[in-house]
Amino acid sequence: MSDFVKTVAVNSLSDPGRELLEIEDRVVVLIHVGGEFFCIDDVCTHDGGPLSDGRLDDHTIACPRHGAKFDIRNGKALTMPATEDTAAHQVEVRDGWVWVKLRPE
Repeated sequence: MSDFVKTVAVNSLSDPGRELLEIEDRVVVLIHVGGEFFCIDDVCTHDGGPLSDGRLDDHTIACPRHGAKFDIRNGKALTMPATEDTAAHQVEVRDGWVWVKLRPE
C-alpha cells in the first residue's frame, strides 16, 4: 500500500483548477475546487478518455469524449455512458503542500 506523496504547493493551483500528475506510475488529476483538493484517476471508465481534459463544474467533471460525468469527491460515475466509478484517492494539505495517497488498484 502506498504512502502519502508530496505533490504541489497549495498556492500553485488556482481555484478552480487542476493538474495532471504521475504518482507511482499512475496518472491522476489533482483538482482544486471551493478551497478543497480532490484527486481521481485520469481515466473515464467508459473508454479511457482523459478526465483532466474534461469540463469541471462544481464537484463534477465530464469526460471530453462522450460526456460521462464523475463526482470528483469520490470517483462515482454519475451519468452514462460510464457505469463504473473511477478511483478516488486520499488528499491531505500539510505545511502548504498537497499530499496524495493512492488507493490500491
